[in-house]
Amino acid sequence: MKKLLPVISLVIIAFCAKAQTPTYNERISCILFEHCTSCHHEGGIAPFSLMDYSEASSAAFGMQGSINAGSMPPWPPNNEYSELAHPRLLAQDEIDAINEWVNNGVPEGAGMPPQPPVYSGNETITDPDLVLTMPQFTINSLNNDDYRCFVIPTGLLQDVYITEIEIVPGNGEAVHHVILYQDITLTPVTLDAQDPGPGYTSFGGTGSSASTSIGGWVPGQGTKVYPNGMGVKLPAGANVIMQVHYPMTANGQQDQTKVNIKYTTTPVRELLITSPLHHGALNEGILALPPNQETTFTTQYALPLYDITILDVSPHMHLLGKTIKAWATTPLGQTIPLIDIPQWDFEWQGFYDFKNPIRLPAGSVLHSTATYDNTASNPSNPNSPPQWVFVGEATTEEMMLIFFSFTVYFPGDENIVVDPSTGHASHACQELTGITDNENTGFHLFPNPSSDRLMLNLGVEECESIVLRNTLGQQVCSIAPSARAIDVSNLPDGIYLLSITADGQTSTRKVVVKH
Repeated sequence: MKKLLPVISLVIIAFCAKAQTPTYNERISCILFEHCTSCHHEGGIAPFSLMDYSEASSAAFGMQGSINAGSMPPWPPNNEYSELAHPRLLAQDEIDAINEWVNNGVPEGAGMPPQPPVYSGNETITDPDLVLTMPQFTINSLNNDDYRCFVIPTGLLQDVYITEIEIVPGNGEAVHHVILYQDITLTPVTLDAQDPGPGYTSFGGTGSSASTSIGGWVPGQGTKVYPNGMGVKLPAGANVIMQVHYPMTANGQQDQTKVNIKYTTTPVRELLITSPLHHGALNEGILALPPNQETTFTTQYALPLYDITILDVSPHMHLLGKTIKAWATTPLGQTIPLIDIPQWDFEWQGFYDFKNPIRLPAGSVLHSTATYDNTASNPSNPNSPPQWVFVGEATTEEMMLIFFSFTVYFPGDENIVVDPSTGHASHACQELTGITDNENTGFHLFPNPSSDRLMLNLGVEECESIVLRNTLGQQVCSIAPSARAIDVSNLPDGIYLLSITADGQTSTRKVVVKH
């Protein structure tokens, strides 16, 4: 008998380990809904969907490799260097959970997964003051990516200041990124007239030196809302130039991207979007990259003699970029880190907000350093074998730009909260894994799962509130504190959270709706 004990112990240990393996329904779905499905859904920017178990399990091994390599979710900045808003990062426990799930055979698990997010394409600015829509365009990017500029008249009779701006891609599978400019000259109009079809091709900029940036969009970016009393100027009579990047994979598809704008006609502190750190003022001379070498360039820019507030930062290089970093030094010798991208990826450029606006004292100096890899070991190198590459707007040429949105500093700007989250934010449905259906939560539910009426036995005479939320944290129905039954017949199948507050204490239970 004693000889059997070790064998029995091993069986028990193996069974327990198997039981603790994360499953799709209980854990993995939450991670994907929080970090992945905003791109990986039907009609999204990603090439495949991850909205259900079948899709996630089919892509499991590729997903695991990308996550462990750090390429997904796409977030090139070094988050240890500066505090950027809304980072797309997985926590270590989430990475561990996905590895365990894949390594143990991608179990689906018992029960039902939480409700997935809904990507209906709904716009967040429902009452825009100005809507700008590009003409419908059939993409012709068979041999190269297409950077297409569309000239859209604003019809403005007076200067306005943009307070909110939302770029809505017309075709989420075809649009890689969008940059908006304003221009009061006829140059873009002339270029448009010279190019057949809607718009004209122009990589890098609009082809007009008078164009200034007023915003942009990259995958995962929502509506840009500027702090109170700040705005980006859109002059009377200006045209908006919408530059859309269409990858080669979008060839033959159609797009009609639009912009929703909220503005004020009352003058506010004007926000400027510009690139004071650029390849036109390099310490090493012109931006010239010899073949078979890595080359580093540096530049700096002395700020004016008044304090400024910067809201965001956006570096820009092309295919040979390897690393780029920006920081500021104050007259007192303090170093203020701004952004560090240790592994540049041309396909994932971004507009990065700071968690709180940053004050730069008068006389501060902006600095930047960028390294380029013009060797055969760079998989993005457009030339084989490597050739001399110089500054220019074409994909096969190079640039070094760092854009900032800034304005004159007012006391208290640094206390404005852009991203209130502290640490790593979890999807609401992940909280379900810590909620167990036991008899000690202060109230009872039956039947659970339920398809019609969910009966409540609260164990108290009065309660302060009863709230039923979906896994996105949204209240799904209005419930009176005196209710003792909830009609769930019209709710979709899935997992919900029911919270009861009584005597100042809140108890939460898991509710399963299954028709």
